[in-house]
Amino acid sequence: MMRQFRQQLTFIAGYCLISSLLASTAVAQLVCLPAPRLMTTKPMGGQVGTSFDVTITGQNLDQFDQLRFSHPGVTAKQKLGKNGEPVPYTYEVTISKECPQGIHEARVLTRLGVSTSRAFNVGGLPEAVQTTANTSLETAMKLDLNSICNSVMTRQKIDFYTFEADKGKRIIVDCAAKGIDSKLNPVVILADERGMDLQVERRGGVLDFEIPAKGKYVIKVHGLTYDGGPYYFYRLAVKDVAKEAVVSRLPSIQSVSAFSWPPAGLTSKVVHAESEPNNQHAQAEKITFPCDLTGSFYPAADVDTFEFTAKKGEVWWVEVASERLGRPTDPSIVVQHVSGKAPNEILKDVV
Repeated sequence: MMRQFRQQLTFIAGYCLISSLLASTAVAQLVCLPAPRLMTTKPMGGQVGTSFDVTITGQNLDQFDQLRFSHPGVTAKQKLGKNGEPVPYTYEVTISKECPQGIHEARVLTRLGVSTSRAFNVGGLPEAVQTTANTSLETAMKLDLNSICNSVMTRQKIDFYTFEADKGKRIIVDCAAKGIDSKLNPVVILADERGMDLQVERRGGVLDFEIPAKGKYVIKVHGLTYDGGPYYFYRLAVKDVAKEAVVSRLPSIQSVSAFSWPPAGLTSKVVHAESEPNNQHAQAEKITFPCDLTGSFYPAADVDTFEFTAKKGEVWWVEVASERLGRPTDPSIVVQHVSGKAPNEILKDVV
């Protein structure tokens, strides 16, 4: 009986040791490096054909990581101080004249990998940056007409701006926040020189105002619940437009969810199934826009390539629905411009 007991004890101890090793292995497999996160860029955008400094904040970032953008027309290099040493988290960004206006993605390339992305705006108007407190009428920041100001909201405060305009001018005041990854729900108010409210916008729209008399006017901006902090940033545009002009809003990212598919106007009558093989450019399936394609990512690492012809100035919308259809996928789209003739064709990433 004693011998049997020792054998059972040895077996139980061995079983516990194996279980402990398996548990340790499972825990070891769950350990991973921290993921880098890009949280803010300041300013949040710039004018085409200009160069300016951009300061970033984030998590798990090194002081001298590389700042990258989704379009080759936006480039960045580490800013150097007067002593020739790199300035931490600060970059000299250049936007080429050929860079398309709109929202592009900014990411940081780190030793831990590529960070999350943030919206970076490229526009055609001169830009300014809020550098000092303007939380009272006396310290209001002066804005030029047809310009954009990059600002960060102070908690439980109101930001004040002033501009001058002639009688009869049509003034558009547009504030971008949610559409550029900000947490701010902005309230925008147009007031007279004394700060008395003339027009208020609380729903994220634009202020469209005709100047009643030549003089100075005030713009007040605050959060709907007076929130503030580094993640409550915004871009404020003040434009002088013709009375009959159609107003274009500041660029904004589009919300994508199960409810954003199908897009308006899509019908099942124009569905066209992809034709394999079409992984390589030489095998690209020729299509004519507009069209609705169906396909599959199979086998692993499958890439579907399509070729179309477009004219300069045309605007096309390309959208992929896969994850929204309940599939375990994360689609990526690249649009390339093809120049030259085979076999010397040149492919250049456009979007």
